[in-house]
Amino acid sequence: MIKPTKTRRQLHQELEAQIQEYLTQGGQVNEVPRGLSGRADANGPLISIFDGSGQEDRTPLPEVVAAIEARKKPHLAQKPKKRRPHKKVILDDFGQPLRWEWVEE
Repeated sequence: MIKPTKTRRQLHQELEAQIQEYLTQGGQVNEVPRGLSGRADANGPLISIFDGSGQEDRTPLPEVVAAIEARKKPHLAQKPKKRRPHKKVILDDFGQPLRWEWVEE
């Protein structure tokens, strides 16, 4: 059984009830001025998390990659894939299923 999802209104009411409960038990909310940042140097630019140069020189090795891929699945590359018949549903004009048929494709 799927649990019913809560609406935005229900989530908002739950959050509001939790806030009121926190405040009635003596909790306190500190006012923070608008635009104040939590970063140590808020006036400077953001620090990049990526160090080093942009793109490194790389040697393309497509023949090596192809050889590795061929070794992974040698039996699949040699045998042709044999198709087996499968069941296909036949629908009427209204999209309702009528019957099943075996089809070889």
